[in-house]
Amino acid sequence: MTKLVRATTICSAFIGALIFSAISQAQTRPAVAKQIADVYGLEAFEQIEAIRYTFHLETPGPRFTRSWVWEPKTDRVSYEGKDKSGKPVTATYLRSQLDSQPANVKSEIDPAFVNDQYTLLFPLHVYWDSWADVSEMGMQKLPLGKGSAEKSEGGYTPGDTWDLYIGPDKRVQEFAYHRAGHGQPKLITAAWEDYKKAGPLLISTNRPGKANHVIPSRVFFTDVAVKLTGSDTWVTAQ
Repeated sequence: MTKLVRATTICSAFIGALIFSAISQAQTRPAVAKQIADVYGLEAFEQIEAIRYTFHLETPGPRFTRSWVWEPKTDRVSYEGKDKSGKPVTATYLRSQLDSQPANVKSEIDPAFVNDQYTLLFPLHVYWDSWADVSEMGMQKLPLGKGSAEKSEGGYTPGDTWDLYIGPDKRVQEFAYHRAGHGQPKLITAAWEDYKKAGPLLISTNRPGKANHVIPSRVFFTDVAVKLTGSDTWVTAQ
């Protein structure tokens, strides 16, 4: 279940957390879910013609770099990356026509797009995804920092849980991802840092953290930019 919580740190700053999960019916969004999404550009999102970004994952083991251009109005995706052997791979497709795409687009590239776009714009999905429940749960200890916060749960994959910890400015300060099923890691925690504005969108471009409490891991974004309606110019995040 997606749950939302607010809390106070030991330095008396108000912190909230929002947890996100998949369920089968539309849910009423609490006011705080929209307040958070508004900070990240919800009201102006209709001005966005395209979003460009490169997703990076660094761990002591796997490292990934994937570059995307997403056109929200048409759900058109362009991808640049590498296959498992290191060979360059590119693809451009409409997600509405995914069934007609090659196997690697359906089984590898589009799932990676969902993951990376979801990670980039997660505070907006908290409001957008009406099939997820959001509820306030009370004070919780912060996963990385000192103090406590309200906690929310949720996930894209059934059984997964995401916890967002929200500061007094309604920005995400920390999050935790609890992975269900088999495979590692089972838990990833991260701080959200290096906030930048790309047009109307607010993006945390650096998210250092830990996997399973001890393994260093970092997600970060480079080359973040947007095109606005009526313009062919990319507005770079800064």
